[in-house]
Amino acid sequence: MADNFLEKQYADYEARKATQAQARRKAWQKKMKEYKARLAAEKKAGDCGE
Repeated sequence: MADNFLEKQYADYEARKATQAQARRKAWQKKMKEYKARLAAEKKAGDCGE
């Protein structure tokens, strides 16, 4: 019975860990997309002035 409890606890831990990792990856991808868009806008703004 204790083994089942520990296995469930560990499975829950792994699931939380995976969910958090996925959230971190999505947040990083969103920040990177915004950064690239900002760089493109700055480059475009700089090219128009010349």
